[in-house]
Parts: sequence; structure tokens; C-alpha cells
Amino acid sequence: MLLSSYILPAIVWLGAGSINAQALPPAFFLAGDSTTAPDGGWGDAFVASLTNGATGANFGASGRTTSSFRSDGYWDKVLTAVAQSAASSQHRPYVTIQFGHNDQKTEAGLAVFVRNLVTMDSEVRAAGGQTIFLTSLSRRKYSGGRVVDDLENVRDLTIQAAQQSGGAMWADLNVRSRGYLDSIGEENAMTYNLAPDDRTHLNEAGGIVFAGMVGVLLEELVGGLGDYIRIDDGLVRALESGSYYYP
Repeated sequence: MLLSSYILPAIVWLGAGSINAQALPPAFFLAGDSTTAPDGGWGDAFVASLTNGATGANFGASGRTTSSFRSDGYWDKVLTAVAQSAASSQHRPYVTIQFGHNDQKTEAGLAVFVRNLVTMDSEVRAAGGQTIFLTSLSRRKYSGGRVVDDLENVRDLTIQAAQQSGGAMWADLNVRSRGYLDSIGEENAMTYNLAPDDRTHLNEAGGIVFAGMVGVLLEELVGGLGDYIRIDDGLVRALESGSYYYP
């Protein structure tokens, strides 16, 4: 997988120290809303891309917020998986956390968003894992030929949560996905829709494309992870150049 400097500025790691090599293959546990979940998100395609001893599970759930993901029991399953993985000493566990699409729908959701994310990070670390916050996947809404993104508030709050955390990493999936959609144009972007008029959720092809984008972001963020994430070279080149790709 080849990476270029074109995509480097959009990620930051605020942890202490650097992980440049993987002593153990990673285990990725995905927490998120429908844009991560099966049947509409990138999560299953990402798990399917893992190779060379890496493993993972997609816990994403449609319609969930940072609060309901916890209250409905999904978060407990994530923490159990992290603790078991850490105890096995066979993998290094990572938890990707991507919320915001539903949290932003109410003032109450926004009010607790940062606090919930910071708490989730502390619980991941207590279970033996490393948190990676992902800002929200951009919607495919256009005006005047450009993507109109209504997720800027939760993007900013996700970064704020990383800065307040005890060592969470973060990657800007929102900016990266918005830039790619701008580059390929509305007609091409619509081919990733789960349904013709659904500009939020992904079909199988869209899941593959944005799973690849997440993989690129993670490789940029944590050196050595690229050995464990299989991404088609043509997709990597398309993401680097901003050209249309359909698997």
C-alpha cells in the first residue's frame, strides 16, 4: 500500500510516545452509528480487509448515539472484546469510535457528546486497548457542485474530546471523505448510495471505498498497521489522486 504526502496533514495523534512497529498483530473493534454498522456502513468491509493475523469485529449499530450505544449494551460488548483480546496477549487491541450523525440531532445529544467520548476512551484504556476517534463520515449532499457538510459541529467536538482524553488518537475521516467526494463529483458519489435517495448510508461498493480510506488513515496514524490492512492498489491511488473508484 503506497501513501503520499497529499493525505498526511489530516491526522493527528495526541498520545504519549510513538508506535512505529507492531509487536503483535492488531485487533480492531469498531464502535459507531449506521455509517460504521453492517448494511449501510464501512465497518464490515474494513474487517474483511484485515490480513496477516489481524482480526476485528464490527459493533456498529444503526441509529445509535454515544449515549444509546452505551445504554443499549453495545459498548459493554466492545469492552469485553477488548479485555479478552488484551488478556490473550495475541493481539494489540484498538477501538475505533465514530459517532455524531445522530448525536447532533438534539441539543441534549450534543451536550453530552464530548463527555461520553472522553469516558469511552478511559474505559478502553482500562480494558487494555487504544482508542482511535474518527470524525464522522461525510454525507453526499451537494450544492453548487460542492459537498455541503452538516457535521462540522460533531467533527470539532470529536477533536475536542481527543484533546481532553488521556491519550486517544484521532483521524479526520470527515475532512478526508468530504475532499474525496468533492473531487469525484456528485454523479460519481451517488453510486455509493445504499438507496438512490440515501446520501448518508453506503452500498457494498461505498463500504469498500471508505473502508479503504479508514485503512489509509490508520496506517498514517500508526506506523506498521498497513501490513495488516489489505487495500487494493487501485483504490489507494484513487484516494491519493482524488479520482473515481468503483470496485
